[in-house]
Amino acid sequence: MTEAELLLLFAAGIISGMLNAVAGGGSFISFPALLFAGVPPISANATNTFAACSGYLSGTWAFRHDLKAHKKQLPLYVAISLAGGITGAWLLLQTPQESFSAAIPWLLLFASTLFICGNRLNQLIRRYSSADNTRHWLATVSSGVVLLAVCIYGGFFNAGLGIIALSYLVLTGHTDINAMNGIKLLVSSCVSLIAIAIFIADGAIAWYEGGVLLTGSLLGGYFAAKVSRRIPQQRIRQLIIITSLSITAYFFADHYQIWPLNGQLI
Repeated sequence: MTEAELLLLFAAGIISGMLNAVAGGGSFISFPALLFAGVPPISANATNTFAACSGYLSGTWAFRHDLKAHKKQLPLYVAISLAGGITGAWLLLQTPQESFSAAIPWLLLFASTLFICGNRLNQLIRRYSSADNTRHWLATVSSGVVLLAVCIYGGFFNAGLGIIALSYLVLTGHTDINAMNGIKLLVSSCVSLIAIAIFIADGAIAWYEGGVLLTGSLLGGYFAAKVSRRIPQQRIRQLIIITSLSITAYFFADHYQIWPLNGQLI
């Protein structure tokens, strides 16, 4: 890895750590940076999951008191998250590099759409599930299946997992935002940890590149915690939306050769 690639990864880690701390969406920076640094697509995805996991764990610890009110449901959340994470990680490792490369633009588009529409989607789901009968039916009949699907996606492609998890919690009738964030982070932690274990066993993680990215992410998260109250979150969201759409457009252009680009990333 060249010095330029090293600096790119470290800077991407700082930026992604800051974004994750204040608004989410850090994977739109960290995942493409790993590809730019020459990490193969599947390994880049596995390495990005490894680098993001520390933020999930620290966030879960920060919301530990809010999770106590749901301690009876937590073992079920953990069990389904682990099962989904294993399945998603296994599916990723069974996917050929070429097929995953072709899927990257669509996965980024899906994650970008979730980030852009996440708040409206949650409001719509909350309105739809306001009736007690609907909420009861969704919670008792389909909530486990939906959560499993969410966690499979998270094990396969980590970007956007938090937004989908929040939508799931709204769907099942949760209203306490602090508890929802705690459960979201717990689910993300379990999915990521079990997926990382699968990736380690397969040798899919690029440790050096991931270590550089993780170091930058920890520093960025710490810095963001100091200055986040001074930055309007709406401005940060707008920046993430512009960045995510630009990166998504780049990958579509690169894969489908919409216009000539200098070099191939994937």
